[in-house]
Amino acid sequence: MDKLVEREPGARSPLAAAPALAVQFFLIPLAVVGITVLVYAGFRSLLTDDRTAQDYLTEIRTGGLNRRWPAAYELSRRMADPKVRTDPTLAPALEEAYEDAHDDPRVRQYLALALGRLEPPLSARAVASLTEALDDPDDEARLAAIWALGSSGNPAVVETLRPLYQSSDAGIRKMVVYALGALPGEAQMSTLQAALEDPAPDVRWNAAVALARHGKADGLQVIRQMLDRPYVEGAVKRDVAPNVDADPVAEVMISGVRAAAVLRDAGLKATLEGLSRDDRSLKVRQAAIEALKQLDGTSSN
Repeated sequence: MDKLVEREPGARSPLAAAPALAVQFFLIPLAVVGITVLVYAGFRSLLTDDRTAQDYLTEIRTGGLNRRWPAAYELSRRMADPKVRTDPTLAPALEEAYEDAHDDPRVRQYLALALGRLEPPLSARAVASLTEALDDPDDEARLAAIWALGSSGNPAVVETLRPLYQSSDAGIRKMVVYALGALPGEAQMSTLQAALEDPAPDVRWNAAVALARHGKADGLQVIRQMLDRPYVEGAVKRDVAPNVDADPVAEVMISGVRAAAVLRDAGLKATLEGLSRDDRSLKVRQAAIEALKQLDGTSSN
C-alpha cells in the first residue's frame, strides 16, 4: 500500500512531483491514462524488452507509421524508471522528437506524457512546445499536453492553463484542474475554488483534492461526498474494460481518504474509522487505516 506522503519526495517539492500526484491523489481522465493500458497489450510484442530510451527515440524518428506510436508509448512507460528520466542526454532528444511529431497525434500524445515524466522543472523549450500543443486538433494530444504542463514544476504555467477551465468539455476542465493542483503557488486558488461548483462530479473531486494538497479546506464538503460510497457509486459513470484491473469507485474514495489525511480534519475521523472497518474494498479500508495514522500524528510503515 502506498503511503500518504509522496512516494518520491527526497529533495523534491511535493507539489512538483506531479507524476506521483497523478497516481496518489488525483483522478486523471481515462482518455490519458486508461487508453495506454488498453492499447499496450496488443502492441507489446512489437517492441523488445532490452531497448533503451534512445532506441525508442530512434524508432520514433525513423520507424514506419505502425511502429512509431507504439515506440512512443513504450518510451512514456519507461519514464517511470528514475534512471531513465534523469538521464541528462534524454531531455533534449525527447524535446526535439516532440517538436517533430507533426503527422501522428498518438506520437504527440505519448511524447507529451514522456515529457511530463521528466524531472521537474521542465526546460523553457519543453514548456513552449507543450504550450503550443494546447491548440492541438487532437483531443488526446491536447489532454496530454495539459497534463505535462501540470508536471512541469513551473508556477508561471498557471496563467497559461487557467483560461482553459472555461472549456465546455468536462474532460478538459478535469485535466486543467488536475494540472493546476499539481503546480506550486497560490495564483490558481480562485480557479480551483470555482471548480468546486463544477457540474461534473470528477472535476469537483479533483478541485477538492487539489485544494487539500495546498493545505486548504475549501473542498471539505466535496471530500465528505467522496467518502460516501453510495454517493460515489451513483456519480461514477466510467466504464472499465473487462481486462483492466480497476475499481473507479474505490479510486475516488481513496483519493478522498488521502485528501482527508492531508487536511487532518478531526471531523472526518468517524467516517474514516467506519471505512477502515466496513468498506467492501480492501484497498479503501487500508487507505482509511493509513489516513487514521496521519490524523493521529503517527507515521505509517
